[in-house]
Amino acid sequence: MQGNLSHDLNLPLIEQNISSVPLVIAVVMKYWGEDIINFKDNKNHYKSPSIIDGIEIAEKSNFFSCCTKSTIIDLKKRIDQGVPPIVIFPGLYDLPQHALIISGYDDTEKRILTYIPLPDTTGSIPESKFSSEWNQEDNISIIIIPKDMKNLLSKNELQISKSYRLCFEAERDFSYGKLDTSMKKITESVNIDKNNAFAWSLLGSCYSETNNRECINCFTQAIKLNANYFLALRGLGNFYLKTKDYQNAEKYYSQAINLNPNRYGPIYKNRAFSRLQLNRNQEAKQDLILYLEKTPNAQDREHITEALNSISN
Repeated sequence: MQGNLSHDLNLPLIEQNISSVPLVIAVVMKYWGEDIINFKDNKNHYKSPSIIDGIEIAEKSNFFSCCTKSTIIDLKKRIDQGVPPIVIFPGLYDLPQHALIISGYDDTEKRILTYIPLPDTTGSIPESKFSSEWNQEDNISIIIIPKDMKNLLSKNELQISKSYRLCFEAERDFSYGKLDTSMKKITESVNIDKNNAFAWSLLGSCYSETNNRECINCFTQAIKLNANYFLALRGLGNFYLKTKDYQNAEKYYSQAINLNPNRYGPIYKNRAFSRLQLNRNQEAKQDLILYLEKTPNAQDREHITEALNSISN
């Protein structure tokens, strides 16, 4: 562990997929001196370990975690304290989201530096772009530190962390099909912090799963709290698509795409289907082309190619 005058932390290089711990958690634990190789035997415990899985493993190894809403100023403060923050960031291709480790910042160039698991390689994102994209995830950050350093965290951060922690737990429950458990945790999260857009969007997803129109109110509340909340806009699009309200489905998919045209390729396929139902065939064809471009590993590539050839002008 070390920092320098260029506000850049020296993070350890860890190969991807070497353990059951998500890479970002493994790197931070290794940074603090925890030999992540000890967790290799757990590899089959989780089919695909989530962030909350990694947080729980870190906590069992005497680390303390804090999940909260942050600012770029907060991130820089952590770097200067020698603490590498983890942020939730928009995904690429067919991933809705991914996690990044902030390894430093450059105030001269106005850039945020990120960890990349390659020798002598660092990501560098202009602050304005970083701010815009991070805002799509409601500026969520995760701090993992040794327990004896928890005094670095404010009372407000610790209080808010309870709400966001419940969201990550609920998100995992939702992915396992434990809908009732997920909704209970999200409701508790909202009661702690009614300004948690992450919680409102998750609650919307739970209601949408059961075709309950209450999801519209939840997604809308998330958007009121953060007009750039991509997942809430996509969630509305998904609900309207499955209820065959193609006009609204197309509307909200378009709003999400306008926020970030390069994020999550499959949304173009969904908008294409909506546009086909609205007899906007040429726009639908363009969306399917974009879907294939932005989803290189699309399992339905052959089917989509056939569909493109069959769509009339």
